[in-house]
Amino acid sequence: MRYISQDQLTDSEEDTRNFLVNLPLFDSFNVDELSVLAKHMSYVHLRRGEFLFVEGDKGNFMGFVVRGVLEVLKKAETGENIIIARLTKGSSIGEMALIDKSPRSATVIAKQPTTMVTLTDKGFDILTDKSPALGVKVMQKVARLLSLNMRRTSSRLADLLQTKS
Repeated sequence: MRYISQDQLTDSEEDTRNFLVNLPLFDSFNVDELSVLAKHMSYVHLRRGEFLFVEGDKGNFMGFVVRGVLEVLKKAETGENIIIARLTKGSSIGEMALIDKSPRSATVIAKQPTTMVTLTDKGFDILTDKSPALGVKVMQKVARLLSLNMRRTSSRLADLLQTKS
């Protein structure tokens, strides 16, 4: 199935597509599908110390780290922020926002200048309206990614609980 001619991409969209093609999440997507997806994504640039989002913020996009380092912080019962993950090139963040649109469950801060490519919930809705099959394919990939993250988190929790007993 052919979606779009590659020469219709802007330089930014072409850069986005070229980044996506190297992510394992999109390994089953062809160049045309990635070109369509890239048209619905945009770049975000963060300075060191700048927040991508704060726990409790409205969740309305997901993103992938193009370059830089992000730290994911979760507020403990004591009020202290605990680092629960460090994200580098190729890592994704905010996938739940495309599914449940709930408030952010953690805070994300740039530990160094960071560039991300993002897909907003509105961009995803437009993509799905224009290319339903591609929207479903993206959602399947996001669901698999969330499932893998949940399995990893469950294993880490089990390990922590075992060390406490």
